[in-house]
Parts: sequence; C-alpha cells; structure tokens
Amino acid sequence: MSEAAAIALNGASPDEAPNAAWAAVNTPLTPPELLAFCREDVERLLRINPYLEFACWQRLADNRYHFCGRNSSQAQPFDFDLELGVEETPEGLRIRYSGGLKQETLFEVEPSAHGSRLTIRDIYPALADELNTGAVDRSLTTWAADIQKYLVTWKQWRWLPPWRWYMRRVWQRMKPTGRRIAYMFWWITLVEIALILLGAGIYMAEYR
Repeated sequence: MSEAAAIALNGASPDEAPNAAWAAVNTPLTPPELLAFCREDVERLLRINPYLEFACWQRLADNRYHFCGRNSSQAQPFDFDLELGVEETPEGLRIRYSGGLKQETLFEVEPSAHGSRLTIRDIYPALADELNTGAVDRSLTTWAADIQKYLVTWKQWRWLPPWRWYMRRVWQRMKPTGRRIAYMFWWITLVEIALILLGAGIYMAEYR
C-alpha cells in the first residue's frame, strides 16, 4: 500500500521547499478517521517511530510538551532535548520544535483510492555547513512505513478493548528493542502452541 516514500534535503522535488524531507503512504482509514488518529495523541505518533528512544515525555501546557531521548537513525546516534508545540491544521497536524535542527513536522491527510493518504514532511532551516547534517533525522521513511503498518493493524483490531489497552498501556511505552523482543516472544509462543496442538492431534489420531 505504500504510494511514495522519499527523503531529500536541499530540495526533494520542484514543488518542495529546500531542506525538506518527506514520505507518503496509503492507509486503510477514511480521511476523517486518519485525521482523528493523528490529532488524538501526538505522543503515540512519535513513539511509533522505531528510531526514537524516549527518555522523557512531559506535558507543559495545552499542546506543548517536553521531549528528550536518543535518535538512532544516523550511523552515530544523537541525543535530543526539545520542546514541542502542536497545532491542528486544515490538512492534519503541525509539530513545531524549539531546539534541535528540525524546525517542524507536518502531517497532511488527503483521500486516496485505498482510503486515505498520509504525507509527513520534516522542515529544516538552511544548513550552515555539512557538519550539521549529523543531527538530521533519517528515520522518516521507516517511520511512515511503521505508521502504515500500525494503521492496518489498528483498522483490524481497534474494536477489541484488550488490544487497545495493550497497544496504549504496554506496547506504546516499550523501547523499540523491547517491542522487537516482545514480537519474537509472541511468535515463539504461537509456534509452541501450534506444535503442542499438532502433537496432541497426532497422539489422538494414533491412539484413540
């Protein structure tokens, strides 16, 4: 379902501002559903990014947050300590950053043949020198793809209260490494259950 995914600093395309990076994916949600999802919980949007490790998340006031942690999207991970200002836009959501290299992130929702299309744009100031690129967030395309995967699962299972509780109270608070371990654990558990059922089936077929 991925429609487009690209990252380009110093001009992505003729209609893109210089020093912007963008990624776009199709989602199974309707545009109103996707708008509601993006606006409901900005922390969830950021935590879906598998390259961000949260050290702190604090609400300062209405639509303002303190956010610090580590970004491992570069070969050399870098720490960040930011204040975020969040505002709704007609197309979706805008996050403005105080501190750090990135100026803002835009979430833009529009209809598509698959349901809706989400475009994420990271805006940077003009880079003073090449050394500054070491603090550029390179996670955008992976983040967009993971949001897409999350929304496919969300569309299938959001009706189930235990699933919603697990995703919000457990999965969302895990570190990215913890999620990978939990994912492997669930698969190992499912394989073990399948083997037990297979063994029980063979036993019943042979000795019934």
